[in-house]
Amino acid sequence: MTMRTDMPPERRLSMLESGAWNDMIITDYLDQAIASAADKTALVAYRVSDGQRHALSYGELDRVVTRMAAGLAALGVEKGNVVSCQLPNCWQMSALHLACVRIGAVLNPLMPIFRERELRFMLGHAESRVLVIPQRFRGFDYAAMIDGLRGELPALRHVLVIDSGDDASDFARVLLEQPWEERLDTRTLFAERRPAGDDVVQLLYTSGTTGEPKGVLHTSNTLFSNVRPYAERLRLGAGDIVFMASPMAHQTGFLYGLMMPIYLQGSAVLQDSWDPHFAARVAEAERPTFTMASTPFLADLVEVAPQHRDALASLKVFVAAGAPIPGALVEKAGHSVGARIVSAWGMTENGAVTMTCLDDPAERSIQTDGRALPFMEVAVQDDQGNLLPTGQEGHLMVRGASLFVGYLKRPELYGVDRDGWFATGDLARMDEQGYIRITGRTKDVVIRGGENIPVVEIENLLYKHPAISAVALVGCPDPRLGERLCAYVTLHDPEAGLSLEEVTGFLLEQRLTRNYLPEYLEVLPALPRTPSGKIQKFKLREQAQAIRLEPAKRS
Repeated sequence: MTMRTDMPPERRLSMLESGAWNDMIITDYLDQAIASAADKTALVAYRVSDGQRHALSYGELDRVVTRMAAGLAALGVEKGNVVSCQLPNCWQMSALHLACVRIGAVLNPLMPIFRERELRFMLGHAESRVLVIPQRFRGFDYAAMIDGLRGELPALRHVLVIDSGDDASDFARVLLEQPWEERLDTRTLFAERRPAGDDVVQLLYTSGTTGEPKGVLHTSNTLFSNVRPYAERLRLGAGDIVFMASPMAHQTGFLYGLMMPIYLQGSAVLQDSWDPHFAARVAEAERPTFTMASTPFLADLVEVAPQHRDALASLKVFVAAGAPIPGALVEKAGHSVGARIVSAWGMTENGAVTMTCLDDPAERSIQTDGRALPFMEVAVQDDQGNLLPTGQEGHLMVRGASLFVGYLKRPELYGVDRDGWFATGDLARMDEQGYIRITGRTKDVVIRGGENIPVVEIENLLYKHPAISAVALVGCPDPRLGERLCAYVTLHDPEAGLSLEEVTGFLLEQRLTRNYLPEYLEVLPALPRTPSGKIQKFKLREQAQAIRLEPAKRS
């Protein structure tokens, strides 16, 4: 499959002239790290379920990546082919991306929460040649799920399963226990397959806020033009140890947990699922200096910190994104964690776009989402595309070096205007110093714990329920997760009644992931509508502000 991008030649020229792009790829930075610090720890991966720790030096990582890349080529992976993985944070995922870049393949990380409905579309749309999965993770059998989908995915040639124990499908037995590098001329192979700076190396799917997920395409130039200024603003260097418990199948984990440590020649510490007590113990053992996660992660660490005295003392910087940071949380974090709390805003299509600075007063992180990183611009416009004065709410627009280069097979959706501005779908206001504050969303989406919930898709599923006449999903506020999903419905038979358990059971039968299930249901005699019949969700959102649910479970 040819990866078409939507990038005019003048964009490349301007990015090179500005210094935003340098055509370096991640294996170039890996080679530099090997040359200068082959024995240094590149990454440490922890598995929460059994406490397993796996560490690799840069030299060891390179040997694993070389064998893995040669093995993928031997399996028939060609330059430009998509290799998908549905993995938690683990050393295999980091190595897999590096191996894909060695042979010019495109890595497509998929969130572990996805189930049949999402995977059927994403793997088919991407025409994935290889899929790497765990046998089991958090009690779920991924191999059994994929076995049920294989017949619907004709392009999928190989499914490699970590810890399967089967000779034909086990990830280690197929890729790592055979000397592939001795059977192929890897020097020539890697030289011939080396991707250019503008070749696509990453495919990430959005959460489908308009009903169907979109495949975001990124190149080495767009990704590293974000990583470099991000690291510079935070004053990170080779001496830093990055702790990453945010999923590497999200842009946050991928950019700053997988790519950035290699760029810095630093070290990465990965945790495969979120458990704040476990995270504190890992921090005590590994002494990380930086992490980034959604605001609920910070709240959890602050809550458990008193039980782990001084365990988090090494953390210098905690970048929080995905939801506003309450002032009380920043104050508590200052006492219990000690890290500088930095606020940021970004999206799959750009990575982090705005971020506060280390020298900013703490109020900046509470009251704003930061100002644009170098090589990026933000603007607030009205409905006609005119710039708005400072302090006025409008549509948040973004342009610059880390802007993605297209949606896979959907060029008509690449909403970048002739001046390079991309409509984010968010509402914001900007102050006189260029700091923005996200104030709302024009997109119909709920964000729970930093995870976008595809509202339209779930509403379409609920319309299939035999009892439901109309449905509208909105978010209700939650102090830890930011929002939780609430369902307002009307029934064909108002006397029949409908329970939340019946609704969630129906959605599970439709193979919807549990993370997307509504947590509140209210049956109404009628939904508020405009004279033309459109549901007035703003009224339901106002109503949802009064909902107070039981404290959300840790997720």
